[in-house]
Amino acid sequence: MSSDSVQLCLSRKTGEMLQRLRANRPLVHCITNEVVQEITADVLLAAGASPAMVVGEGEAEYFAGIASALSVNVGTPYEARIETMKKAIRGALAAGKPWVLDPVAAGGIPWRDKIIFELLEMHPTAVRGNASEIRFLAGVGTGGKGVDSLDDSSSAIEAAKALARKYKTFVVVTGHKDYATDGERVLCAVGGSEMMTLVVGTGCSLSALLAAFLGGAERSLEACIACCDYVNYANDTASTRSSGPGSFHVQYLDALYQIRSEDFRK
Repeated sequence: MSSDSVQLCLSRKTGEMLQRLRANRPLVHCITNEVVQEITADVLLAAGASPAMVVGEGEAEYFAGIASALSVNVGTPYEARIETMKKAIRGALAAGKPWVLDPVAAGGIPWRDKIIFELLEMHPTAVRGNASEIRFLAGVGTGGKGVDSLDDSSSAIEAAKALARKYKTFVVVTGHKDYATDGERVLCAVGGSEMMTLVVGTGCSLSALLAAFLGGAERSLEACIACCDYVNYANDTASTRSSGPGSFHVQYLDALYQIRSEDFRK
């Protein structure tokens, strides 16, 4: 893809989106994997959203209808959880609420892949994944190494566009650079450090934060890339204040909380 067909995110717009998210304090219904529940809740709270981990089959569909947005993460799937996911998605769709799919480790196991493609057919508002996951879902890659990507994010731009067109959704590819597309336009956010990859759950929590932006700011491609821009800024800030993964974890949450909308207008 030529460089002039990718538009860099405007930081001022990110600040406006963040301000709206915090004013609305969206309630985000998270059905995520057991490994990342705490950091996901912490990230949402630090950003100004309100997390809820509602996973009961009897209440998920109803709750998704009253939440501002739904985030579905397939990191640790099992039969009962899959049914809960589908019920919650149906509840969100019936209420006209946005929902985000995080296709963790797509391309790794056929049983998991079948589930992911079934969820894709339920019309997610956005799909957020790494380059290997997105390339596999678009039919041009074989997946990554477990949850880790083996491809650079820029190599997944065309795959992301194709996936967005096929399922009529926003597709967000995160990595060294972050890209968001609706199948035609491509927006890019830059920044961040490799330290982010050394803390479990930063990618999964980003998907939940994406749901917060879509439910609390606006349902747009700009909201998708604004979420990435905000996270990159927090990542950069935390990296300068930390000496390793442990201190980065703490500093990342602090940065998400301390960053103000005005910081993006400088």
